[in-house]
Amino acid sequence: MLDEPMAGVNPALTESLLTHIKNLRDEEGKTVLFIEHDMDVVMEISDWVVCLAQGSVISEGPPIHVAGDPAVIDAYLGSTHGEPA
Repeated sequence: MLDEPMAGVNPALTESLLTHIKNLRDEEGKTVLFIEHDMDVVMEISDWVVCLAQGSVISEGPPIHVAGDPAVIDAYLGSTHGEPA
């Protein structure tokens, strides 16, 4: 279990940590649970994502599903994200 392992980490160390975490994840019988706000990391490493907002689950599923969920976009990017200014 890791809590924001990439917070404040330089890019070279981030890549090293990702490799290590992927190796752990790929070992038979191992599960890696982590909390992370870096969406690039989440999308690269996750098989399953649970997204929380204000202590409640707002979306759950494969990373691509969660990233495109309107509830997630609204909660974290705002309902006007991507619209012309």
